[in-house]
Amino acid sequence: MCGSLLAIRLAQRGYKVQLFERRSDMRKSEMYAGRSINLALSDRGIRALKMIGMDQFMLSESIPMEGRMIHSVDGNLSMQPYSGRPGEFINSISRGGLNIGLLNKAAEYPNIEMFFEAESTGANLNKGTVQFKLADGSIVNVEDSIVFGTDGAGSAIRQSMMSDAGRLRFNFSLDFLSAGYKELHIPPSKLGEHLIEKNSLHIWPRNKFMMIGLPNLDGSFTMTVFQDFEGEEGFNSLDTDDKIHTFFSKHFADALALMPDLVNDFKTNPTGSLGTVRCYPWQVDGKFVLLGDAAHAIVPFYGQGMNCAFEDVVILDNLLDEMGDNWEGVLDAFQKSRKPNADAIADLAIFNFIEMRDLVADPIFVKKRQLETKLEAHHPDYFSKYSMVTFREDLPYSEAKRRGDFQNEFLMELCTNTDDISTLDTATVLKDLKSWMELKDII
Repeated sequence: MCGSLLAIRLAQRGYKVQLFERRSDMRKSEMYAGRSINLALSDRGIRALKMIGMDQFMLSESIPMEGRMIHSVDGNLSMQPYSGRPGEFINSISRGGLNIGLLNKAAEYPNIEMFFEAESTGANLNKGTVQFKLADGSIVNVEDSIVFGTDGAGSAIRQSMMSDAGRLRFNFSLDFLSAGYKELHIPPSKLGEHLIEKNSLHIWPRNKFMMIGLPNLDGSFTMTVFQDFEGEEGFNSLDTDDKIHTFFSKHFADALALMPDLVNDFKTNPTGSLGTVRCYPWQVDGKFVLLGDAAHAIVPFYGQGMNCAFEDVVILDNLLDEMGDNWEGVLDAFQKSRKPNADAIADLAIFNFIEMRDLVADPIFVKKRQLETKLEAHHPDYFSKYSMVTFREDLPYSEAKRRGDFQNEFLMELCTNTDDISTLDTATVLKDLKSWMELKDII
């Protein structure tokens, strides 16, 4: 998606663009299920879509999610709004639908040439060339071009950089979580309606594992269970129909009643791994550059992977406004600007796994979120860490993390020592918070 978005924006700027995709044209083939994890489109991604004139179209194809609906083991429900300000929510959107929408938009531009089933067979960083093998066996050589590696967490362009790591002083790490994920499904009712609350991101937090559900336009929910591969209740141990059914009956009984194809989905759909990619540098000699997951793949728990990749394109576009066709300068400025923010959202995403899995059911955390919602409702200048990351596209990820971490420290301590947060005056809380942060030189 990052590559399609970038191609469209470059074409709008008047460049001739060749777009190479290893897979077949998904507009002409059956959608592949099992590895999607529906996307949560928020302000940073919406800003990028607005840049190319697609924001309203894609929002019309999405479902607003106003908060987290928490499902306890005994089936009780509790709602945790994402914000106390009206109009701040995230949007559930189909990964395939967004991909197809961007490809259709790209097809409108005569200066974009698209190649599908085109596998990169290698890049020559010294010569500034890259080669692709097409489905019919023919070879396409690309030279005298800027090469944008938006080819995902397993990037072939990044692999070429790693092959020349000594000269580039190229640093790379890939850190996997012990947990993996598997996609499941709640179908719509016979009338095509959602069987659970439509405008929420549903979470079943169970300490060592969890399940989430995001709504689809057809009335269904894309469900994803996250748990360790190993252990008594790990993916690798749930190897019979009885074990699968018993596990879900024990931990997710209310969802199980709505998942008639659970056992087949669990056995058929692949189990994916969850990892964080960090690397640097992202560009070589103003000729090659990594964007999106190729440069900074993150785990999905902040709902920011796609939004962050789209923001890459916005930042690159802004630098082109400032610096023109000085590509070496643009790409160097791009990597220096984005690297600290990519690292920040990677750290935030890992911690949010713990928050979603464990803390959303913790009484102190629940009080803290309730207090933050009141602060946002009564004081427009207050933003929780979640709101800074999700709804403040003007604030870099690194700054949102820095401020948010200190805010959380103060508020968690306050809620630990307060039995009833309804007794707290929000204006006093905000004044004390600002004084505390000024003392620590945060603001």
